[in-house]
Amino acid sequence: MASLPSFAPFLFLFLVTGCTARPFYPLPNKGDGGSRKPLQTFRPYNIAHRGSNGEFPEETSAAYMVKWSDGKRFEDKFVETLQKYGLKGSYLSKNWRRQPVFIQSFAPTSLVYIANKTDLPKIFLIDDVDIPTQDTNQSYWEITSDEYLNYIKQYVVGIGPWKDTLVPVVNNYMATPTDIVSRAHVHNLQVHPYTYRNENIFLHFNFSQDPYVEYDYWINKIGVDGLFTDFTGSLHRFQEWTSKHQDDDDDDDEDASKLLHKITLLLSSYN
Repeated sequence: MASLPSFAPFLFLFLVTGCTARPFYPLPNKGDGGSRKPLQTFRPYNIAHRGSNGEFPEETSAAYMVKWSDGKRFEDKFVETLQKYGLKGSYLSKNWRRQPVFIQSFAPTSLVYIANKTDLPKIFLIDDVDIPTQDTNQSYWEITSDEYLNYIKQYVVGIGPWKDTLVPVVNNYMATPTDIVSRAHVHNLQVHPYTYRNENIFLHFNFSQDPYVEYDYWINKIGVDGLFTDFTGSLHRFQEWTSKHQDDDDDDDEDASKLLHKITLLLSSYN
């Protein structure tokens, strides 16, 4: 096996495995023909750096440059490991729903290479506006152009920008949103911004130190399709508080059925 540089971080990070007992919640995602499809994860929007609804392995800059003695690239070993543990399937496929996984990377060439190795959904991570891509040295403005989004959508299901590049911040207040989310959706790409945190220093003044207000803003006003958060418990509680559960639907159906039965009996009494 190739030797790794002393500064190399972990090759990839497996987050907490999916909780199959969790219900699916219907949440928006851009689909074909301009329709909105649900982002079907076990805890949707609970995409995280610490604890997740599924797995979100990430390639790091030092890792994807590693070569093995057998001639294989890091990506080859990376995909072999995913397959070894049964992680496979295109987005929303039966296999994928069983164990939801997204592969994320800041390196577009690596994602293109992996696209030929696995059909698991991939997310192209995008850094700050003054930081070029790790492998191709492309500027932020180039990789967020319509031309590039149209290109990269062949290999990924979405982009993962730093959230402050989607809605700029001035003196800790949110400014006018950019058009990147809407343009990504036009290209049938999901948008999963990062990173959402509960600490006061990371919550902009618009949200009055309330992460629930921030979640609501990004999900319902900006219209993102996923969130990277370091506080999955908070986000999951927000989801349970704002989402209509399947159990509630079942109760509604049962109540409606009982009411219909009573009406039928009432009408039959006049015959």
